Amino acid sequence: MHDIVQQYYGATLSSSLDLQTNACTTGDDLPEYVKPILAQVHSEVLARYYGCGLVLPELLEDLTVLDLGCGAGRDVYVLSKLVGENGQVIGVDMTEEQLAVARRHEEYHRKAFGYGSSNVCFLHGYIERLSELKLPDASVDVIVSNCVLNLAPDKGAVLREAWRVLKPGGELYFSDIYTDRRVPATLAADPVLYGECLSGALYWNDFINLSLKHGFDDPRLIEDRRIVLRNAELAGRTGNMRFYSATYRLFKLDNLEPACEDYGQAVVYRGTIPYHPHVFVLDKHHRFETGKHFPVCGNTWRMLHDTRFASHFEFYGSFERHYGIFPGCGVGLPYDDGDSAGAGLAGGCC
Repeated sequence: MHDIVQQYYGATLSSSLDLQTNACTTGDDLPEYVKPILAQVHSEVLARYYGCGLVLPELLEDLTVLDLGCGAGRDVYVLSKLVGENGQVIGVDMTEEQLAVARRHEEYHRKAFGYGSSNVCFLHGYIERLSELKLPDASVDVIVSNCVLNLAPDKGAVLREAWRVLKPGGELYFSDIYTDRRVPATLAADPVLYGECLSGALYWNDFINLSLKHGFDDPRLIEDRRIVLRNAELAGRTGNMRFYSATYRLFKLDNLEPACEDYGQAVVYRGTIPYHPHVFVLDKHHRFETGKHFPVCGNTWRMLHDTRFASHFEFYGSFERHYGIFPGCGVGLPYDDGDSAGAGLAGGCC
């Protein structure tokens, strides 16, 4: 599968126009603060972009960020601007042709951003084997990845390595393709479907359980969208399978609980996170309006209190008394089939 991916992204695709489906594409509804940054990114880097989501989490200034499967470097260079000259962005990819594009424009972006020295570096290697790149334990603040986990043959190894290199309280924030059922082996071996980010996609519940297995308890879904294949031939091969682009955030926090337990805790957002003065969205079910008292479960409390978000919230309560589980915390397909994006953002925990 590594060979298939390297051939597809190194030789078969020369630009995003060569894609046969709309799976590895990102919507046009970019935040306003991102648009002027993208305008500074070199056109060749933009042309070689293959992603399915926006992987620009909040509060990145001065941090060390690792991009798994960075490709030609579009996200790396946007992140380079967001972390600032004192931050660092590391891009890892296994396709030399993609990395050659990224490296060719490193000096261009240093000058465009007005930095005295470059704050990015690109490493050739496999995201399942970060130890071979000598990335130390607990050395990275945030990991991002854009439509790449599905291309990795050993997805568990990717999550295991991500947990290893993240600092305590760090975060894996990534977009990928998921399915509503497990992909048949015959489709998984299809080189075009695999290269188009479809046949390597995880069944969503397998992803949840794989995350738990490798330490990332309570994965949080941020947003999702249904992918309707516009290629009739490829859609015919996949039959009734449904595909979704989804963005998750996974925190490196020990001892998170398997459910949303109520300890009578609450938080108030101060409105101080850059670009988010009025509301901060932690995930699909937690939309914190500035100044509003918001009841949260113990896990959500820790995701804010024990991470880089702590100084931007006021915290109420403790873990001394337990009130049971928050109502409405069920299981089932978490994605939306319609156009109701954001419908689950209101209310308290869950």
